[in-house]
Amino acid sequence: MNINQLMKQAQQMQKKLEEKQKELETSETEGSSGGGMVKITLKGNGSATKISIDPKLIDPEDPEMLEDLIVAAINDAASKNEAAKASAMGDMGGMGLPPGMKLPF
Repeated sequence: MNINQLMKQAQQMQKKLEEKQKELETSETEGSSGGGMVKITLKGNGSATKISIDPKLIDPEDPEMLEDLIVAAINDAASKNEAAKASAMGDMGGMGLPPGMKLPF
């Protein structure tokens, strides 16, 4: 393989990476807790876009329970975001990156 072919492949890979990164950043993932009574929607870049809380959970006598459920829903959504990123990397065939080298997303 000559250097021109390698450069062309590298440019194609870079373009695919940029497209996949943009797609992941704008995708949304929903996390939930409390049997779906608390739902959080995160964009692929980690920013929250929506929160939904079942009014039955709002108890002024026990705010800690609601706080814990919100944290759990955020963590669930974040975990799903990471899984989507890992899946996207797998979909790109691993691209033959050396061990320890990570994609920028």
